[in-house]
Amino acid sequence: MIDPLLEGFDMPVLFESPILPGDIPSLDAVLVSHIDNDHFSRSTCRDLLDVCRAYHAPEYVAVEMRLEGIPGTGHAVHESFGIDNIRVTLTPADHDWQNDFPEFSFRHWEKEDYCGFWIDTEDGVIWMPGDSRLLEEQLHMPDPDVILLDFSDNAYHITLDGAAKLANAYPRASLICIHWGSVDAPDMNTFNGNPEGLLSRVVNPQRVYALRPGEAFRIGAPAKAGR
Repeated sequence: MIDPLLEGFDMPVLFESPILPGDIPSLDAVLVSHIDNDHFSRSTCRDLLDVCRAYHAPEYVAVEMRLEGIPGTGHAVHESFGIDNIRVTLTPADHDWQNDFPEFSFRHWEKEDYCGFWIDTEDGVIWMPGDSRLLEEQLHMPDPDVILLDFSDNAYHITLDGAAKLANAYPRASLICIHWGSVDAPDMNTFNGNPEGLLSRVVNPQRVYALRPGEAFRIGAPAKAGR
């Protein structure tokens, strides 16, 4: 699981969790990309302790995990590690919004406190760039098969223009839109991107997917227009 938020969020949500921690029989690992509570859900991670074998995150987040009694393993950006037959590499992200707000500036937030995850599997490559302003390095990766695309039109995220630019750098990758449509916050552009806004801006728009929470996706599945 990547950034699982299955319970206990502090804002109203627009979905029912497709699975609750108590219904998960076993879990190889949880990957957490950064500290924000819509990505590092402390209650979800704690309630998975009995079934989860490992927790992986950037170094700072792993320290915070351990303070919560969660055995987090910290990693540097560009570091790789294995989970059975997959290989995970942390990719860089730029999301240090806290430095601009005094109430969150109890420390200096470093770029290394945030990451994406590049996941090499036997079936293909999955890349979640993470919450991030667009970085030049993100435009020069090997070709992934699937991108979990944060297309939030927000200055601390990739923005819609940036999302289109990233998507078009990898014209064969399936695009699964994330960070939209789940939080009942109509005045916050952070949570309110519209996947239809990408269709006219990306090469091969039939590869844009707007999946419901819990909906399955198979790598290599035929693209469907309007999904």
